[in-house]
Order: sequence, then C-alpha cells, then structure tokens
Amino acid sequence: MPDKKVFIFDTTLRDGEQVPGCKLNTNEKVELALKLEELGVDIIEAGFPVSSPGDFKSVEEISKAITNASVCGLSRAVLKDIETAAQALKFAKRPRIHTGIGTSDFHIKSKFNSTREAILERAIQCVKWARNFTDDVEFYAEDAGRTDNDYLAKVIESVIAVGATTVNIPDTTGYCLPYQYGEKIAYLINNVPNIDKAVISCHCHNDLGLATANSIAGLISGARQVECTINGLGERAGNTSLEEVVMIIKQHKHLGFFTGIKTEKLNPMSRLVSETMRMPVQPNKAIVGSNAFSHSSGIHQDGFLKDALTYEIINPEEVGADGSKIVLTARSGRSALAHRLLKLGFSFNRNEIDSLYEAFLKVADQKKEVQEEDLRQLAALVQPEVVEVS
Repeated sequence: MPDKKVFIFDTTLRDGEQVPGCKLNTNEKVELALKLEELGVDIIEAGFPVSSPGDFKSVEEISKAITNASVCGLSRAVLKDIETAAQALKFAKRPRIHTGIGTSDFHIKSKFNSTREAILERAIQCVKWARNFTDDVEFYAEDAGRTDNDYLAKVIESVIAVGATTVNIPDTTGYCLPYQYGEKIAYLINNVPNIDKAVISCHCHNDLGLATANSIAGLISGARQVECTINGLGERAGNTSLEEVVMIIKQHKHLGFFTGIKTEKLNPMSRLVSETMRMPVQPNKAIVGSNAFSHSSGIHQDGFLKDALTYEIINPEEVGADGSKIVLTARSGRSALAHRLLKLGFSFNRNEIDSLYEAFLKVADQKKEVQEEDLRQLAALVQPEVVEVS
C-alpha cells in the first residue's frame, strides 16, 4: 500500500498575506511561523523574497527560527528570483525553493506572449537553477487547472527529470470541478513515467467555493501534499482551508490518510491568525467559525441534547473550540430552554417549563437571541427550586 501521509504545506504567510489589509511585519510573521510549526505543518511557505526587502528579511528570520518544518521561499522562473530566495533561506535547516511558471494557453499567450516550447524550456531551466542551491525543489505549473493535460504531463515529466522533488498542480483560478481536478491528478500519475520520483501537490483556490473539495479529490487520485492557509485566507476568494482538509482527513478514516497536525490547536491558531492579520472569521466558517458548534433550531437542539452525535460529527474539544452552544431564539424549543435554565442553576418541572415557554417566546420574538439576563427575569415569574450545577 502506498504511503498515506499527507504533507501540509501552509502558505498563510505568503498567499494568505496577499489579501488586501493583511500585510504582516517581520515579527508578526515569525510569531505565526513558530505557531504553525507547533501546529504540526510540514512546510511553511514564508514569503516571496525578491518581492521586497521586508519580505526577504521575514523569510530570513523565519529560516533562523524554525527547527523542524521545511521553510519555503517562492520565486518565478527567473534567475534573480531563485538566487534571492536561496540567499533568504541560507539559515534554514530544511530549505525549499518553490519556482515555476504558467502553463495554460491563457498564460502562455496572454501573460508571456510565448509558446509552449519556450515555456517548457523555462520550466526546465528554473528547476536546474534552483537545484544549484537545494535538493528540495518544488515546481508549480501555474493555472494547471486550465492547462491541456498532454502538455502538462510533458512539463511535469521534464521538471522531475532535472530534479523537481515536488510538483504543484495549482487550480489557480478555482475553475475545476472536483471530478475534473481529480482526473487531472490521475492523468499525471498514469501518463508521467517518472511521477514516482516526486510528490504531487494540490494548490486550489476558492473562486467557486470548491477549493477544499478539489484538494480532497486530488488526494484520492494520488496527490500527497495540500497547499492551504489558516481560515482559507488567500487571493480573491481565498485558498484551500487547512482546518477543513485536516478534519476531513481525520473524520473520513476509511480514506486511510493522516497528517501531523495537532487538531486541538486549530481554533487557537485560527483566532491568532485572525487577530494578527486583522481579518475576521465568518461565523459560519467550518471548524473555526463562532457558529460551527452552535445550535438554535428547536429540532436540532432537542436531538443534540439527547445525543450530540445527532447533529455534531466533531467534538468541539477535538479542534480546540470552546464547546457546543445552545443559542436561544424564537426557533428554540422547550428542551433547550430547560437546558439553559438548568445551566444557570434553575430546575423546573414540565408544567413550569410549559408556562415559562409562552413568556419566553414573547421575549424571543422581540430579540435575535435571548440572553442570560432575560432567562433570569423569566425564572422570576415562577417559584423555582434553585439547584447547584457543577
């Protein structure tokens, strides 16, 4: 059986930082890099060294600080880019240069005003340059999602032949459907003779909301690295969300995949990135959103209170969340009301709850959410037996 370890390549500090308003200084980048290493990511893409002196400095300082994870620097298929990346990575214990070029006809003709033959030569050359500085070279075929499969296979075979150890197959525009992206990975496995000499990596964008689904489809088809960001941050609609991929792998054990991520650190990591990058997490965000473990519908609340597994497939503690929440609204039922009152120390019989429920609905119709103070006022309407709740 082939190795089912999935390498987690985190690009929060590079692709995630490209979100408008999310620029980080060097100290912030180093702090987040250290936390990413604690989280258990395998590769940290620290930045794009040639882009600015500040980014060069950040990659250099991260290289000094990180002990176990590989530290990666991005470059274009340009000698100066690659030399600058190598210089920024000189202190890294496990340096990786990430270089490449666009391979779709959209990029070849419109972006480069070039030909397939010329782009193939540049792809080969940039990997050769990078191999002069490190044995760990990742090649990206930008816009692979819209690249002709025959040509993509030719490029991938050629760059592996000259030393690429990881080949990145980006769905740069988030165009692919999951079955299309999975078929593209399978095509490379079946049509690139030396594909066993490299790790195939998924780098999917979320323009159509399919980044995570595409990444999982890529893994099922044979990829073994996922490029992702905390909270799904990234260009335009964002990148594949690290926490989503990791928990899908953990939940669907039948796939046989595993990662080195310490899942109990996911929510704390999400909050730290959100605060540091000044980018709020949407409440309904999977795994790390504030509503991810909240229940407000009466039907859901009743089922959850009887058995959490009826509506929660993940234990909140497993991902470092604060716990499940019963949110009281006009859609809530009697069992949820009794539960929340009991949490406050009030014990009522069924008849008392029925009586309180009518008053509760009047309050709930006036408010988006019934708060603790509202519950205390409701409890005062009857003579409760006060109990201590541990």
